[in-house]
Amino acid sequence: MVKDTDPSINESTFLLEALKQGRRVDGREVYDMRSIEITLGNDYGYAEVRLGKTKVAAHVTAEVVRPYTDRPSEGVLLFNTEISPMAAPTFDTSNRSEEEVLISRIVEKALRRSRAIDTEGLCIVSGEKVWQIRVDLLFLDHDGNLVDCACIAAITALLHFRRPDVTVSGEEVTIHPIDQRNPVPLSIHHIPICITFAFFNNGELLVVDPNHLEEQCKEGNMTITMNINKEICALSKAGGIPLEMDQVLRCSQIALIKVTEVTELIQKTLQDNKS
Repeated sequence: MVKDTDPSINESTFLLEALKQGRRVDGREVYDMRSIEITLGNDYGYAEVRLGKTKVAAHVTAEVVRPYTDRPSEGVLLFNTEISPMAAPTFDTSNRSEEEVLISRIVEKALRRSRAIDTEGLCIVSGEKVWQIRVDLLFLDHDGNLVDCACIAAITALLHFRRPDVTVSGEEVTIHPIDQRNPVPLSIHHIPICITFAFFNNGELLVVDPNHLEEQCKEGNMTITMNINKEICALSKAGGIPLEMDQVLRCSQIALIKVTEVTELIQKTLQDNKS
């Protein structure tokens, strides 16, 4: 990955002074997220999410595979990330960047390790055939906070996805084409949403949903993955300044409000798509 151009001293100073007055350079309040637009594809399992100027596409596919030997009755959930050359001129698509790996890990932790997806419901024949669900994330435009945008795109695409129906008769397994039998939605227990915070001025100042300039100037960041049931599914913090417990609690309270808003938007988008 080519090193990004550092912001000038004037830009950094102006950003920090604005934050001290409770304002941000793009006009938002410190706890405001950018506008979110969700577009669903004509085919099941495709979603594009725009978070301000940041844009991520998610595509979900399924195939029948053999299960892992240590989990014979569970399906497989895979995540793959790819940065488009259009996303930002600083990305080197010939090598997988540290940022790309980190985003993939956070999204995987949010959706797979939180047990949001019922992997046992993906079993067809124990020990022999299970569904492998693959989520491909393509970063199309990068103006900061790829993590939150990718998480929203991934969970929306999974909720929108339908797999072919399956009939098991003895040792015979029949996979029915979706044009012959209604496809089946995935069993999803809850909707985990990532909310990212950036910290400034030794942690005294924080913002929600940092844009690219704020990410460049930040002293640290933290991503809280939560659902509307007030359950914290994951907490990711890659370096930066240390945080006190009361700061983490404060962020979790803010995150719950944002998670509720985002979840309602996802559900409304899916409902409107049905009608």
